[in-house]
Amino acid sequence: MQFVFHAFHRAEVTIADGPRNCNVVSGEMTAKVIDHFDKVFMHLEELGLLLLSKSGLPNVVNLIAKSDVKGSWWSHPDAHTIYAVSEMLEAHPDVLIMKLIDGKITFVHRELWSRIYSIGLARESWQTKALSADAKLLLKKVDAEGSLQTGALGKAFDPKPGVAARELEFYLLVHVKQVHTQSGAHAKILQTWDKWAKSVGFRARAKSPSAARRYLEQRLREINQKFNANGRLPWPTNL
Repeated sequence: MQFVFHAFHRAEVTIADGPRNCNVVSGEMTAKVIDHFDKVFMHLEELGLLLLSKSGLPNVVNLIAKSDVKGSWWSHPDAHTIYAVSEMLEAHPDVLIMKLIDGKITFVHRELWSRIYSIGLARESWQTKALSADAKLLLKKVDAEGSLQTGALGKAFDPKPGVAARELEFYLLVHVKQVHTQSGAHAKILQTWDKWAKSVGFRARAKSPSAARRYLEQRLREINQKFNANGRLPWPTNL
């Protein structure tokens, strides 16, 4: 079974959005936030993969709220703490943030980075055969420039560059980071995996993509079994 791309064609919720009226700065980090961060990071170190939010699988929202939060976490009483911890995770040198499990925001511990990197570089048929013409053109542009921001692409992509960017993100073809532009609009910074590795000081060593996929499949299988869940990765399981 494969988690298909069309699931991404809906409004995206990102950490960058944050809860309403949230104004978290480093000087305001309380002992409570740091304590929650330590507990969440311990789970990430143990599992290797941790979602921001999803019922059934370990995730930042439920670990902090200590319950299964239904719907948007923005209105939860612990929303500011959830946002602060998520921001701390995103900034941590041993954490990669990407959309991996079920197409949702997933924190990936450095232990697994080489597997992600290897899959991203592989460009196997499951990653490329279903790409739209715009996505192929955008991938070619990212390859040529190393890094680019969707907000600076102009009208070269129809209807919106974000659609093509989501395809590349879904198939792990590029590293993607959500940002807010000076105008306040959402944008994505797309990087080749080599550019990303250099930017974070990761001395990447590519492995066999098939071995990397099998390793991550087994890791998620163990998590699913432990928590009686059904999380999925973006590639077909019968490769």
